[in-house]
Amino acid sequence: MGDTYEIQRDDGVKDGIAGQGFASYDEAHAVLERYYADLCCSDDRESYRIVPVPGSASGA
Repeated sequence: MGDTYEIQRDDGVKDGIAGQGFASYDEAHAVLERYYADLCCSDDRESYRIVPVPGSASGA
């Protein structure tokens, strides 16, 4: 089993997207892609990043 990933907001706040866990980077990326697609050209959108969850790699 590989790493798991979590979406985090850059300001550290948890919301409907931030805090979600995913089995793959691609799954998390798809969620963010849909979020950003719905907010065309808005400067008011939150900034998110996808981070690996520490200790989630096999053998950890």
